[in-house]
Amino acid sequence: MKNILSIFTLLAFTALLFGQDKADAPKTEPAKPAAASAQSKNPVSDTVKDIMARQKNNLTGAVDEMPADKFGYSPTPAQMTFGHLVMHITMSNIELCSKAANMPPPPMKHAPETDKEKLQAGLAKSFLFCEAALGRVDDSKLANPVVLFGGRDGTVASALIGLTNDWADHYSAAAIYLRLNNLLPPTAQDKK
Repeated sequence: MKNILSIFTLLAFTALLFGQDKADAPKTEPAKPAAASAQSKNPVSDTVKDIMARQKNNLTGAVDEMPADKFGYSPTPAQMTFGHLVMHITMSNIELCSKAANMPPPPMKHAPETDKEKLQAGLAKSFLFCEAALGRVDDSKLANPVVLFGGRDGTVASALIGLTNDWADHYSAAAIYLRLNNLLPPTAQDKK
């Protein structure tokens, strides 16, 4: 029980730390009430689902904002291109959602790093997969063991926390790439 409480506290703190003010919420969908209310039987997994809805809009909005001719852009030669970042987000979604739900990952074809349309389609499919996968996750499974990146042993909870952390990290990277190209990330744009 202490482990579950510790995991819930860590996830709730992560949600607060990486959450956005309503003023920063994306314009594509109105904010929904949090599913992870005090009455929820699954406050941790419900919170992850709420975070996914917001971050899906942020990430797909950032990818939509970047012009197709900038998908080969990288700030320095040592950094990945924007297109590679999109592919990385897609693969991270598939891997972590697959692990969290104990579902086999769908077959995915790698798209060229400069093909905006194919990369957008792959990202959209990865979020659809995550929605289906996370629909199968509830808090009773948080302590279930999984093997994470690099063969590390972990739990469903660690996969879920890694997923929310990745979404925040990936959005911040995409936002920087956009700003370096004189474009505003979705959460910085004026409301329409």
